Amino acid sequence: MKAAPLPANETNRLAALRRYRILDTDPEKSFDDLTYVASFICQTPIALVSFVDKDRQWFKSRIGLDAKETSREVSFCGHAILKPETLIVPDTFEDSRFADNPLVRQDPNIRFYAGAPLITADGLLLGTLCVIDRIPRTLSEEQQLALEALSRQASALIEMRRTLMDLNEALATLKMLGGILPICASCKKIRDEQGEWKILEAYIQDHSEAQFTHGVCPDCAQRLYPDHYTRR
Repeated sequence: MKAAPLPANETNRLAALRRYRILDTDPEKSFDDLTYVASFICQTPIALVSFVDKDRQWFKSRIGLDAKETSREVSFCGHAILKPETLIVPDTFEDSRFADNPLVRQDPNIRFYAGAPLITADGLLLGTLCVIDRIPRTLSEEQQLALEALSRQASALIEMRRTLMDLNEALATLKMLGGILPICASCKKIRDEQGEWKILEAYIQDHSEAQFTHGVCPDCAQRLYPDHYTRR
C-alpha cells in the first residue's frame, strides 16, 4: 500500500478546512441528497462526501458505509485531493497504490473508486464526492460528468454554509452593539465578547469598517491650550 503524499499546499489546505468549520458536524440533508443522487446515477452501493483532515478522512455524508471516518493513511480520497481532476480506479487489485490496502482486502472490499474533488473558491482541495463499488468497473462519460457536477454543488454548499455562519455571527455582533456595552466609567474602554478591555477606537474598528482620524475638539483645545486657543 502506498499512502498518498501530502499536497504542496497542505498547510493552507488544512487552515481552510478549519475555517469552514464542517468537521464533526451533524448530518445535513442537503449533503445527503447529493450522495443519494451520486449513488443512484453511478449505480454504486457506496457514496460519500469526504473531507481529508490531517490524520483522517471524515465523512460528512455517507450511503452504504457504517464508518464515520478512516485513517488518512488508507484513504483513497487522500490521493484524489492531489489533482483537481476526478480520480478513477477501475480495479483496485490492478493498482499498486491500493492493491494491498486494508479497505480493499477487508470490509468494505473496495474494488472500484471514483472521486471528484471538492474545491474551494480559492482553489484548495478539501475532500471529494466519491462513489465506490465492490466489483471492478468504470463510469460512463455521462456518469462522470454528473459526478463532477454534483461535486461542484457540494463545493457550493460548503461555501454557502460558511457564508451563513459568518452572517449569523455578524448579526449577533450587531445585536450586541445595539444592546448594552460594558464601558469603563473612568478610561472609557469597552469590554468585548471575550472579556478583554479595549480602547474605544480599537473596539469599533474590530466590529465595523470605520476608520479614525484624530483632532482636538473646541472644549479640549481651550482646556489644553488656553493661551493659544480662541473659540470660533
